[in-house]
Amino acid sequence: MKLSATRILFGTSDTIDPVRRPTEPASPAQHAAWLAGRLPEVERVRPGLWSIPVPLPNTPLRYVLVYALELPGGVALIDAGWDTEEAYAALTAGLKTAGYDVTDVRAVLVTHMHPDHYGLAGRVREDSGAWIGLHPADARLLRGRYDDPEDLSERELRLLLRSGIPEEKARELAGSSMAIRRLVSAGAPDRLIEDGTRLDLPGWDLTAIWTPGHSPGHLCFAGEGLLFSGDHVLAKITPMVAFHPQSAPDPLADYLDALRAVGRLDVEEVLPAHEYRFPDLLGRVEYVISHHHDRLAEIERVVSGEPGLTCWQIATRLTWSRPWESIQGFQLRAANNETLAHLIYLEAKGRLREERNLYYK
Repeated sequence: MKLSATRILFGTSDTIDPVRRPTEPASPAQHAAWLAGRLPEVERVRPGLWSIPVPLPNTPLRYVLVYALELPGGVALIDAGWDTEEAYAALTAGLKTAGYDVTDVRAVLVTHMHPDHYGLAGRVREDSGAWIGLHPADARLLRGRYDDPEDLSERELRLLLRSGIPEEKARELAGSSMAIRRLVSAGAPDRLIEDGTRLDLPGWDLTAIWTPGHSPGHLCFAGEGLLFSGDHVLAKITPMVAFHPQSAPDPLADYLDALRAVGRLDVEEVLPAHEYRFPDLLGRVEYVISHHHDRLAEIERVVSGEPGLTCWQIATRLTWSRPWESIQGFQLRAANNETLAHLIYLEAKGRLREERNLYYK
């Protein structure tokens, strides 16, 4: 089994490795567009609910799906896209197809802080007066990530060096996410959305579910037979779950617990932020959990065969979707940090031990 690793640079599930058992789609047209490598059409999911694809150029994911929920006198958005002119034009054009203008937006509910979800929220607020909602665990990290990221880069460098990456390569990788600053119209959210909050959206009965792992404050929104899943559960690939300076102490444990929590929901359809809609939430959750357990077992086999490896050395010995030598830039950093998240999980479970940044069975 191969492990996914996404570019947190773009905050998407831009994977090094796809999970190989995609679920059946709920929207044949959306699925066909995904397979053809093109942007899907703006789609009326059901009365009062629209799916608006916002492009992510130069990434394998190609777009983020922004959802527009009709309200009395306007709309609320779930996610917003990243802050580029092309993305803003697509969002405004999609709203026009649904019969609205950007000035009609009353709220932007952001599933998590990554640029393709949070990036345009500030600009939409400027144009419409909408309020922005985000979980407090992500809200606390915005300034250090987008406004003053130099300290974060230094902390990332120390982490990469402890992982066993040679210094020259570690310095290169530590700064590989700085481009995110230009993709986000940064600004503090107006409202903090806690786990279990019933959203203030007239005509809608939706509840926020805290689903940490991909980011510390990732949120899903559930109700009326729907799950707006952000990056937490996708149809074909998995989000990056990595240990990094802004992550929780054991992000993989958090992610697996959150998967089990949403798997218990009675949901007719999952509306993710990427790829396409799908109906089988429980089946997808069970498969992704199995996928991570297979990866954990692979890491254990590597460490058993060669005790005393660093995280970086372990990552180079794992199965990826293409030869290790062909993986470049931020993808290398993602691969290391996701391997580290799995090592931390195994150590917490007593299945491995770490001594001076070396790992033993």
